[in-house]
Amino acid sequence: MPRFAPNPDRRVTVVAGASSGIGAATASALAALGHPVALGARRTEKCEEVADRIRAAGGTAFVHFLDVAETDSVDDFVTATEKELGPVEILVSGAGDIEFGLVHEMTPDRFLAQVGVHLAGAHRLAHRVLPGMIERQRGDFVLISSDCADHPRPRSGAYSAAKAGLEAMAEQLRMELEGTGVRASLVRPGPTLTGMGMNSTPEIVGPVLEDWKNWGFARHPYMLRPDDLAAAAVAVVGAPRGVHLVLVEVQPEAPIRPRGAG
Repeated sequence: MPRFAPNPDRRVTVVAGASSGIGAATASALAALGHPVALGARRTEKCEEVADRIRAAGGTAFVHFLDVAETDSVDDFVTATEKELGPVEILVSGAGDIEFGLVHEMTPDRFLAQVGVHLAGAHRLAHRVLPGMIERQRGDFVLISSDCADHPRPRSGAYSAAKAGLEAMAEQLRMELEGTGVRASLVRPGPTLTGMGMNSTPEIVGPVLEDWKNWGFARHPYMLRPDDLAAAAVAVVGAPRGVHLVLVEVQPEAPIRPRGAG
């Protein structure tokens, strides 16, 4: 059987949704390992803040505007990245936000906008970068999903449906990419403290949390940090050639019960 050539020590990395949260933490973690990182998001000023910290620590960072809901924007971003840093070896797709609401009350345009970011946005990135990875016979395409994909939550609007579609696409990609040297992987976060949904009002969030509690989704108050998910992404892309971490689900560990508690 043919052996796999090892991955280069420095692998050009793209992080979509790098302005905050999991994306920013992942960009910083991969840069700390010596990978040149391109940070893409609509809020480029926030990306610049992350990039400044990466450069101050001795890493290489490039910032460019990216709106994954627009095909031309994805193309411009990847083209600029490869001109500046070289061919993309690692892509982490984590752009998106959550808009809470009941499915039947969410307008079709708002519903479609969520799907357009979380699912179609990831496809735009795949369409742009995977052909080059396939040609080079190596690459990591990492999709940040959610445990809402396999356990939908009420009042999550289109988010759960979009993430379920994302995971179906990732499984399809894994089968289609088999034998190309390119790995499509999922990182599936549980409850995580990020900025997602933080622009919602108490009137919206209150019923959301109440319904989640009623349906058993709030077993304990502990939550993950973005760095925890960054560590998972690092593990996925750091797996040696010949090893494929297909799905890594990360959940917060529950608080220690007092001795003798049931």
